[in-house]
Amino acid sequence: MAQYSAYPSYVTTGCDWFPRIPEHWILDRAKWAVMSCQNGVWGSEPDGDDDLVCIRVADFDRQSLTISTTNLTMRSIAYKDRNTRLLKNGDLLIEKSGGGDQQLVGAVVEYNQDFPAVSSNFVARMEVNDNTDSRFLVYLHAHLYSGRVNYRSIKQTTGIQNLDSSAYLNERIAYPPLDEQKAIARFLDHKTAQIDALIAKKQSLLDKLAEQRTALISQAVTKGLDPSVPLKDSGVDWLGEIPAHWMMTKLRFVINDIEQGWSPQCHNQSADEDQWGVLKVGCVNGEEFNPNENKALPEDLEPRQRYEIKPGDILVSRANTKELLGSAALVKTIQKKLLLCDKLYRIKPSEKVDSSYLLRFLRSSIARYQYEKDATGTSGSMQNIGQDTIKNLSLPLPPLPEQISIAKTLQHEYTKGLVVETKIKSVIHRLQEYRSTLITNAVTGKIDVRGYCIPTTTEQREVAHG
Repeated sequence: MAQYSAYPSYVTTGCDWFPRIPEHWILDRAKWAVMSCQNGVWGSEPDGDDDLVCIRVADFDRQSLTISTTNLTMRSIAYKDRNTRLLKNGDLLIEKSGGGDQQLVGAVVEYNQDFPAVSSNFVARMEVNDNTDSRFLVYLHAHLYSGRVNYRSIKQTTGIQNLDSSAYLNERIAYPPLDEQKAIARFLDHKTAQIDALIAKKQSLLDKLAEQRTALISQAVTKGLDPSVPLKDSGVDWLGEIPAHWMMTKLRFVINDIEQGWSPQCHNQSADEDQWGVLKVGCVNGEEFNPNENKALPEDLEPRQRYEIKPGDILVSRANTKELLGSAALVKTIQKKLLLCDKLYRIKPSEKVDSSYLLRFLRSSIARYQYEKDATGTSGSMQNIGQDTIKNLSLPLPPLPEQISIAKTLQHEYTKGLVVETKIKSVIHRLQEYRSTLITNAVTGKIDVRGYCIPTTTEQREVAHG
């Protein structure tokens, strides 16, 4: 990583999060730069006459520190609110309230769009004075946010965390002169864009590996591992052909039982080893079953022990978001006293099917197609799959020895892929850490970037080619 020089001289401030700053910087209250935080407005259901885009916390892109336009919401906004709260390009938006997630409160992004919009009632517009560069302030808040500097200004009531504007504006923050703020912002725009491009490339590799794994599993559970075997029509239009020696069946004919569990009101923390716990639906979201995804059963409730999970159980998510609906995991060795919740199905395979093979099928795109086809619920929200959908899954079934061979091969390929993915994720993590450190060092004056010159396209090309 590149090395940057420090400023010639510093002064000690006595402020915990800005202990030393360049001697020509000032340490003042946040209100020196941010004159006010104006609350947004939610409006009412869109009616086609007074509709405007309403920026929500969900629209904050914390990577680019701007607004994401992926899934914007329209609201009907009264004229007086349109007149006084209309956003303009370059405005700063801060999240003032967060539903049960303190790690969101205090995040700041720049409104970088040209279309008319207002902010929601959980998002405030910050008015910045003429001595402050907005983009510098965005990066400064990225540092403050990552370090939870504003925690003293966060008030919590009934599970909602709220940012106290008055307390927040009285926090002390360090500022360089305006031209230096702009130089720091230009430097960070350039460097973070470079880092983000590298992260995007690494993420693209992860996506390709995931696609390859999905394709391999689908191929293995529909065509097997030997491409030379004769094929026959499966009898299922959307499935096509399967190996001639395989059979088509329904899941109901290869399982002994399927049931959903029990979801009483539980404590928020996980159960200790000597406590009973009820599984959360997230226990099946990963490659392996996660027994730590549970909630402790209150001591005054008698556990329904018939729902205690056992090694060999296959658990399937019956109610979840569209992306996670049908997530499945095989229970291996686990701690005792864990109960099945009612958002999970427990499947007990019969001797006709290998558990690991069945798990791979249930997690394949072939099974997912059938889940999504029959799922109930509003798109984008919680969806459900009924027991009949699970029981009636069309299942290509090879002979048992071949099932075991396929499952072992897929596990071997997964293990190989995991090594590669772990290395890529490690690189992404280091890049993200470097990005965060670079922002912190620049906005707190630990490095002097005033003389940094952004390379031209030609210079960048020459460096890339040595």
